[in-house]
This record gives sequence, structure tokens and C-alpha cells, in this order.
Amino acid sequence: MADLNSLEELGEATGVETTTESSAPVHVQKLDAQGRAYATGKRKDAVARVWVKPGSGRISVNGKEFAEYFARPVLQMVLQQPIVAADRAGQYDVVATVAGGGLSGQAGAVRHGISKALTYYEPTLRGVLKKGGFLTRDSRVVERKKYGRAKARRSFQFSKR
Repeated sequence: MADLNSLEELGEATGVETTTESSAPVHVQKLDAQGRAYATGKRKDAVARVWVKPGSGRISVNGKEFAEYFARPVLQMVLQQPIVAADRAGQYDVVATVAGGGLSGQAGAVRHGISKALTYYEPTLRGVLKKGGFLTRDSRVVERKKYGRAKARRSFQFSKR
């Protein structure tokens, strides 16, 4: 048995090539024929299809201005979070179509879609958006109703007599 002092010597002894470079995934820009980045965002039962392209900062959801579609200020803030975190306010136009779920789930779905589309357009933003938690799909969904129960966990009212 030979004495091995390093990984290179071990590789030579076993015939396996070892590299000292890190094999981190390289993210490349993904654009369609019109120069837009497309991504799908999901939250609860809502699914959003989002297109991002350079522009003046307009955000439209289902053909309406986002402030008109999402009337609550909290939902408008949720929608703009990834753009503000990436410091790209007023640089990209966003077109989104969203279906399913309620308004809160739809806002979360569009936020997730905007985040993914921004990373496809500008891969350097991935670190900032990932650190903010915008690229992670929120997997919380409504629990199903069980038989013998009033709701998912609530039992029927007990009657002694």
C-alpha cells in the first residue's frame, strides 16, 4: 500500500481525475423571440404567467394596471417587493396573467413569477432575490376536509343528550 499525502495522489492512484475548481452552476439569460423573460409563479391555488422586458416600470395584471387589479396597498407592496429588493424600480415592464385562488394568493403568485423572470433576464440578481426569499415557492396550501369532521380538523359539536 502506497502512502498518499493529498487528494491528487489519491486520484492518480485510483485513475480518477480530480479538479480543484468549484463546479457551481452557471446561470444564463433565458429570453424569448421578443426579448422578454418568461416565468411561472405559484401560490396556494393561484398560477401566474409573467413576462418581463426593459421599459418604464409599468406593471399590468390581466390587462389592468396592477393598482387597479390589486386595490389593497398591502397586495401592491407584495407585488413590488422583488423589484425594489433588486433595485430595479422603473426599469422593467411586467405583464402578468393570473388565474385561480383569491387576491392574496394571486399577488403572491405574481411576486414569485416576477422574481423568477428577473433572474432569467438578469442572472446576477439571483443572489439578492434568493436571500430575500422571493425565489422560494410558498408551499402552504389549504388542508383538505376529512370525513367525520366539520372542516379539516374541527369536529362536530358534542351533544351529551
